Amino acid sequence: MVATPSVVTDIPARLDRLPWARFHWLVVTALGVTWILDGLEVTMVGSLSGAIAKAPEMHLSSADVGALGSAYVAGAVLGALFFGWLTDRLGRKRLFTVTLLVYLLATIASGLSWNFVSLLVFRFVTGTGIGGEYSAINATIQELIPARRRGFTDLVINGSYWIGAAIGALGALAALDPHIVAADHGWRLAFIIGGAIAGIALLLRRFIPESPRWLMTHGDPEAAERIMAEIERRVSTAPPESRLKTIRLRTDVTSWFGVGLHALFTRYRQRAMLGISLMTAQAFCYNAIFFTYALVLTKFYRVPSGRVGLYILPFALGNFAGPLLLGRFFDSLGRRAMIAGTYAISGILMALTGYLFMLGTLGASGQTAAWTVIFFFASAAASSAYLTVSESFPLEIRAIAIAIFYAFGTALGGIIGPILFGALIGSGARVNVFYGYLLGGGLMAAAACIEAVIGVDAARVPLEDIARPLSEIG
Repeated sequence: MVATPSVVTDIPARLDRLPWARFHWLVVTALGVTWILDGLEVTMVGSLSGAIAKAPEMHLSSADVGALGSAYVAGAVLGALFFGWLTDRLGRKRLFTVTLLVYLLATIASGLSWNFVSLLVFRFVTGTGIGGEYSAINATIQELIPARRRGFTDLVINGSYWIGAAIGALGALAALDPHIVAADHGWRLAFIIGGAIAGIALLLRRFIPESPRWLMTHGDPEAAERIMAEIERRVSTAPPESRLKTIRLRTDVTSWFGVGLHALFTRYRQRAMLGISLMTAQAFCYNAIFFTYALVLTKFYRVPSGRVGLYILPFALGNFAGPLLLGRFFDSLGRRAMIAGTYAISGILMALTGYLFMLGTLGASGQTAAWTVIFFFASAAASSAYLTVSESFPLEIRAIAIAIFYAFGTALGGIIGPILFGALIGSGARVNVFYGYLLGGGLMAAAACIEAVIGVDAARVPLEDIARPLSEIG
């Protein structure tokens, strides 16, 4: 009987023992920019939708604006699946370079579009780059950040989406100010600036290594050891003299796609249901409300297009404050209590705010203040959905698992949401919009109940203990 080729490694334990250092800040900065760019994209389309709609070459209706949002999200869904599969097959580093390059080129092309159809196509391609980024980046962050800091770091990085949203809101104010830039060119310049930011991030990513965890589970333990030693050198930490926890991995398999998918929906069926629930609820609420909030402000509150950014800015800052201030509790109080709590609070407050909107008791400022409070909690909840799906499955299929649950949740919640809300807002009836808010709040509350029952207690636990590698022997 021929023995299975294998290797014994302590790389996971060595990664988790590292003190926080400049290397980790590089990872956070260079990879976390993905969420800033996504927030920038969504906010620009939302805040600039009025200006884009009025451009002579566009002539967009409310439904057309919703379609732009849906095209972006649809591209993200397909991009996540395709690039997620490649991320697990070809490695993290290659794909987080390729996906950012796709985004860079497509968002610049959006700024150069000549009619509605061309803008729709470029928004779709931009979405494919961002969707691929979600898979590659979430997988990489999970595998390089020490277990004791994983929850807080992941929430803050995902929450940095709202830094991009704040930048987008401020940028929209400048882009729509005729004293700064011509009205016909402002929204175009905003897209091009997004591409320039991506170019800076692309340069920083040259200094981030391949994930040693990916290498050790894909038949290249020697390269994994070299990179691990280099990371320890950069962190100024000597290899451990005392024996750390080790695992034995087989080295004769480089692709785990088929076996991994089978495990995903058999051994990890319950976690799969949890991931779908969390991702769908947050995707519906965020994409439906944020893609169309500018339309609510202009249609129901008569806010001029040029001032929409003033209302988006506090909303965005509240969203970033949530993960920043609540993130540490996900590592101390635990995942289950914090995830269920933030989802439940968000859902209840969302339904209440929708009711007040229907009654007409909130002005534009009051409506924005209410959303700021709601999404302080909802932002932490949404970020925790990405945390859950990226730490709950085996290393070999981490990226495709993230992609599947992101794609499924976003397809249900993200594509349907903007179209549905665009139509509800277009009807001009507040009661119809309230029904949309009630649906979103109900989805969040339902997800909270599911988390409370079957949530994964993963706080401060090594990835290999949360879900054993498929390549592990013994």
